[in-house]
Amino acid sequence: MFYRGRRLRTTPVIRSMMRETELSARDLILPIFVVEGEGVCREIPSLKGVCHYSVDMLDGLVAEMRECGVLSCILFGIPDHKDACGSAASDENGVVQRAMRRLRELCPELYIIGDVCMCEYTDHGHCGILDEHGYVKNDETLLHLNKIAVSYARAGADMVAPSDMMDGHVASLRAALDAEGFVNVAIMGYSAKFASSFYGPFRDAAGSAPSFGDRKSYQMDPHNSREAMLECQLDVQEGADIIMVKPALSYLDIIVKAKERFDLPLAAYSVSGEYAMIKAAAAADLVDEYRIMCESALSIYRAGAEILITYYAKELAQAMKKGDIG
Repeated sequence: MFYRGRRLRTTPVIRSMMRETELSARDLILPIFVVEGEGVCREIPSLKGVCHYSVDMLDGLVAEMRECGVLSCILFGIPDHKDACGSAASDENGVVQRAMRRLRELCPELYIIGDVCMCEYTDHGHCGILDEHGYVKNDETLLHLNKIAVSYARAGADMVAPSDMMDGHVASLRAALDAEGFVNVAIMGYSAKFASSFYGPFRDAAGSAPSFGDRKSYQMDPHNSREAMLECQLDVQEGADIIMVKPALSYLDIIVKAKERFDLPLAAYSVSGEYAMIKAAAAADLVDEYRIMCESALSIYRAGAEILITYYAKELAQAMKKGDIG
């Protein structure tokens, strides 16, 4: 006798009952790009369907998020002024800080995450303070990152997410937040963040491309999986509340290993290049965008991610409501 697996695929009800991977809108995080100015809701050319928002134009976006059940976001700021030390990033009246306060007014239950980095704010586009040779100085950069994280906490952030890949950044931020009384502000580490070619559209959207060189001296080599586990372990030891793998689709093996090895909640960031490739293929009528969006997200969850940061957050939430995934 052979096994008849098709018996459990005969109807939509039994197929749904047999699903091994569960998805929920509550697990989705929407990236939001905020800019200076007023009346700005401008589509980003390299990220079709994603916009730059000025603080006064967040109302409509929040209404859309509420409607589809996405109640978590991560903020990225694009300032008018940039300098060598990214001083606008920790400005108490900076664009991200004002956006956080506005979002809290619009939707008190919204879970607000602040991406802690300097690349959008430095005039050289690197993620920290440079020495005379153009090398990012680790420990001095940590001091600046601490200021950014504390300013976000004061503005109402529920969580901070250091994406700089400096050594010791989670421990440094945890100590700084605790010293200011923000013991309940969580940290999501960009634990295994690779020096990937999939970040191109984001760097265009955030104006954060390096003006020289690359970020290979601090972001991870895509060849390395053992090192990724070490970086995750260090974040766990330093006090991260959530660990993350970034990018997602080309690093599903890393997600699998992290899920097997660590007990902390595991996030994955489906980055701008992943999103843009689907959009471009769909625009050329090569793929069904909706189905590819769903299948790609499902693969990330199936690999072990419990939280997904994605530019498709609203659309995926709607797909879950329809029962197409989840």
